[in-house]
Amino acid sequence: MKEKRIAIFASGSGTNAENIFTYFSDNEQVAIDSLWSNKAGAYALERARKFGVESFVFNRSEFYNTDQIVETLRKRKVDLIVLAGFLWLIPENLIRNFTIVNIHPALLPKYGGKGMYGMNVHKAVVENGDKESGISIHYVNENYDEGKMIFQATCPVLPGDTPEEVARKVHALEYEHFPKVIEKVLSEA
Repeated sequence: MKEKRIAIFASGSGTNAENIFTYFSDNEQVAIDSLWSNKAGAYALERARKFGVESFVFNRSEFYNTDQIVETLRKRKVDLIVLAGFLWLIPENLIRNFTIVNIHPALLPKYGGKGMYGMNVHKAVVENGDKESGISIHYVNENYDEGKMIFQATCPVLPGDTPEEVARKVHALEYEHFPKVIEKVLSEA
């Protein structure tokens, strides 16, 4: 079987990216090709460096107004793009050329869309009195959080849970399931 190559896009601290690096570190069928970020100060870049993963930083114009990123990913023979805390809407040229998966820290279709990320989501879950939250892993299309669903997992939201406690439960689900779902997507590609 040909080695499958993953490019990870991240805007923040990169805990999910690091979890993915670790999960696939001994896998001879899967290689983490690169990490891409729209923020030069993102800690995800440091995590990539520690794992020897090449990283790239790009700006809004390069992302939305050129084919530079698509061409580089093609040259690198990337099979799958994984969004791990990447906050920009994905442009059509990337969607057309690559399979892209995203993880969202809520049970879509609830709490999806622009501005619904990180603690914003967990605060909304608590404020609305939801009895459960969880993760949604989905394919990416031209709209925030509306691509075809691949996998969901739930966790209870108990009376008195703070947004931080909900975040901790959701992160545990992310770490447990995201790499396994990525592996499944790659095996079906």
